[in-house]
Amino acid sequence: MNKALKTLQDRGFINACTDIDALSDLMDKEKVTFYCGVDPTGPSLHIGHIVPFFAMHHLQAEGHNPIALVGGGTGMIGDPSGKTEMRKMLTKEQIASNVNAITKQLGRIVDFSDCPKDGYGKARIMNNADWLVGLNYIDFLRDVGVYFSVNRMLTFEGVKQRLERGLSFIEFNYQLLQSYDFYMLNKLAGDRLQIGGADQWGNIVAGIDLIQRMGGEQCYGLTFNLIMRSDGKKMGKSEKGAVFLDANMYSPYDFYQYWRNVNDADVIKFMKIFTFMPLEEIAEYEDPKRNINEAKERLAYEETKIIHGEAEAEKARDSARSLFSSGSALSKDGMPSVEISKSDIENGIGVLELYTRSGLCASNGDSRRLVVQGGAEVNGKKVTDPKAVINTSYVDSDGDILLKAGKKRYCRVIVK
Repeated sequence: MNKALKTLQDRGFINACTDIDALSDLMDKEKVTFYCGVDPTGPSLHIGHIVPFFAMHHLQAEGHNPIALVGGGTGMIGDPSGKTEMRKMLTKEQIASNVNAITKQLGRIVDFSDCPKDGYGKARIMNNADWLVGLNYIDFLRDVGVYFSVNRMLTFEGVKQRLERGLSFIEFNYQLLQSYDFYMLNKLAGDRLQIGGADQWGNIVAGIDLIQRMGGEQCYGLTFNLIMRSDGKKMGKSEKGAVFLDANMYSPYDFYQYWRNVNDADVIKFMKIFTFMPLEEIAEYEDPKRNINEAKERLAYEETKIIHGEAEAEKARDSARSLFSSGSALSKDGMPSVEISKSDIENGIGVLELYTRSGLCASNGDSRRLVVQGGAEVNGKKVTDPKAVINTSYVDSDGDILLKAGKKRYCRVIVK
């Protein structure tokens, strides 16, 4: 097997390939241009989106040439694969803003610089709006739609699931557009391979078929396992919602803590997929004599360093060590924080509202349950009365109020 494919296999990425032997031979003979797409449906990716882009990093490291295709065109419609309902329609301005934000986030995983490291392939970002937005609908149906069978499209799992709940015609067209993306990238950039999550299999195969029917060369598809936690829950979700890459939507400290608190059974698997650590180094953490918390801390540090940078990773690690080490002075550095106006505190703010505004609880109902069940602490003192009012008497010498929810979640309330 080709070295790059072997790396992906050994790290636990590969789910299926249209022809693994032929693709391996091709990658042995030449450096292959390949792509993965992502639709800009929000201002930030979350960790459930980034598995294919970590695979992209490893393929680039072996000299192959990645294209990250940002769906400025398809993002106006939405892919029904793996979705239970139709996506909210976005304006062109929202999509353009999301494209810019996502492009920066992908650059933390894949090297899009003009001069990549020695041995690395040349990566670039493209936008399918460049060829989709100006399409003439009648011409598209005549030139592309003629090659698609509705009967075959209805056999794909993602479409079948949505048909039971309702699938709009605009979403049903998505497969044609993604297939056309593959055709255009093959034509414009010599792209021979599309990678993606296992839920993209139907779209990828349809694209390969379209390229062949329109006289193109043999192309390939490679899909990756959809990552689930050992407890059966979907990867990328936390008590606070989706684990976003944007620091303003999910703080670097919370991001670090998400990885620090993964289940023991998931640590090695996540190290292989979500970090750039060599497999030989990861194997050292598989030693049953080694403390699992060392592996968890290393996983959290490496992933936070990739997404938020070394300085934020160190700050989050040091803050977490301080917070959870007995006898250590509590460090507020790197702790999630929220600003509350001085006038609100002077007037007095209910403890339930404060916990909700801090982001430690999703609603006043959640705050009430936390307080009543004894999981809330303000400045190190347990608060069990849901009618408690927090005022200036709680503000410390730094002008802060420190909130704790449960055993491991903190928030620094900065009074201004």
